[in-house]
Amino acid sequence: MSAVLSGALVPRATARRDIAVVLFGTGKVGGAFLQLLRTPAGARLRLVGAANSRHQQTQPSALAERRLRERLDAGGEARDDAALLRALHAHGARDKVIIDATASAELAQRHPEWLAHGCHVVTANKALAGGALQGWHALQAACAQGAHYGNSATVGAGLPAITTVRRLHACGDNLTRIEGVFSGSFSYLFNHYDGRQPFSTLLREACALGYTEPDPRADLSGEDVARKLLILARTAGQTLERDQVEVENLVPEALRDIPRDEFLSRLDELDATIAARFATATARGRLLRYLACFEADGKARVGLAEIPRDHPAAHLQGADNLFALSTPRYAQRPLVIQGAGAGPEVTAQALLGDVLALT
Repeated sequence: MSAVLSGALVPRATARRDIAVVLFGTGKVGGAFLQLLRTPAGARLRLVGAANSRHQQTQPSALAERRLRERLDAGGEARDDAALLRALHAHGARDKVIIDATASAELAQRHPEWLAHGCHVVTANKALAGGALQGWHALQAACAQGAHYGNSATVGAGLPAITTVRRLHACGDNLTRIEGVFSGSFSYLFNHYDGRQPFSTLLREACALGYTEPDPRADLSGEDVARKLLILARTAGQTLERDQVEVENLVPEALRDIPRDEFLSRLDELDATIAARFATATARGRLLRYLACFEADGKARVGLAEIPRDHPAAHLQGADNLFALSTPRYAQRPLVIQGAGAGPEVTAQALLGDVLALT
């Protein structure tokens, strides 16, 4: 029914229903998400449980505390996933959401189970969707039962990369090529590397600034970028397996399995190879970037590439991500999405956006 105002029909406002939420992971991203719950945008969310790797909390008074993250770090109830899910199902809200803000492969394996039991899942965890193809298929089958899977935060943090690819595919504008810089750490490293200082010096700087994982081999291996490429290609309707993606690992083989501290002490062993690749690109009038690329014929690669100076990735700043999407309707010039693609605040915002999109 509508109300009448000044001769015009105006839809009667309806109350937007609350959303019950359980949060797994209260690290940097999860901590930023907890802060968003205190903003007007997060006011509709009802946090009924939160957990880190060891402790959890389900008591309303404790969940409402501003220092919840710090209290969980210090102690609390022992982690009990079954108890967290019971608290979620006991809540009266119609929409129940499990947020996975971890990088746990074990936890990601439970996403289809949660979806099949009627819980929406919103996540920044790439382990399942960007892993073996059977995991992706399991997610699709579980979602077919009615629950929603929000994974915008898995690629590009707050950038609308996945949502744009999904919209293009739904509209029949099939992707012919996906290319870009999908890693904030790689973006920072090669936006700044100019051959005048060793690559290892720049890498240490990136580590100190928090642009890499605590063990930078997790970034330098290229595997995180490969997972993002798999997610984008699969969202575009491609059945791409990990072994179909060529991945260039920038860590010398001799340094891949040694202790982290030893690796950090030997970073200068990366310098000569990167310097040679940079010199070759410069001699050809080109720039060196770490790119991900997928083409509709199934060719997929993640690694160093020489690009012309008018390439979309040639003028990135800081740790920006870039996604260039080519389709029949974007054939002459790709659709480019660019901006901050890493960081806890923008990633947490993507999680919140996926939750709010449920209603």
